[in-house]
Amino acid sequence: MISLTSPVRTAAHDWPAAGKLAGLCLATVVLFSVGDISWHLLFLLGTAILYALPGPVFWRSGAARLRGLWPFVALILIWHLVTADPGGGVVIVLRMLTAVALANLVTMTTRLTDMMRVVRLLLAPLQHVGIKPQRVELAMALVIRFTPVLVLKGTALTAAWRARSARRPGWRVILPFAVLAIDDAEHVAEALRARGGL
Repeated sequence: MISLTSPVRTAAHDWPAAGKLAGLCLATVVLFSVGDISWHLLFLLGTAILYALPGPVFWRSGAARLRGLWPFVALILIWHLVTADPGGGVVIVLRMLTAVALANLVTMTTRLTDMMRVVRLLLAPLQHVGIKPQRVELAMALVIRFTPVLVLKGTALTAAWRARSARRPGWRVILPFAVLAIDDAEHVAEALRARGGL
């Protein structure tokens, strides 16, 4: 499994996970409460500066993880052009880019174990209503860890298709991609059962 942490150690690595997650929640609330384009441009610029401060290696690593947003950006902008609301589309895109970039910044500078410890503390009161924090914690950890793995496998499938055919892959890679995802899920399930499960 591929880690989402940064290849470069920064000062933010030593900050408490609870504080970073609380700051992310507050920043998201601010992003969704502001509707002015100029403010959102400033927010995105500030986020870009945060990425640039640790150096070019950190910047490139963080930017590479945001490339997957371009289909959503294109779809949102096209839809808002069709509905004659380009300004609204730009605000949504800027808001999305900033929010995802900030969330990515938190995951890059926070160990997964530290984030899961915060989740465990927040979910502890729900034990009284029958919810098991360990299961939620494990599910979140698996999603965070396997997302980049599935992205890499999807990229490899697309590259393999292009090497064998002049046609665009499109929907044709969905079925083999789903099979790969299910296969990975089965291997993880077997590994969990071998270790006693939950």
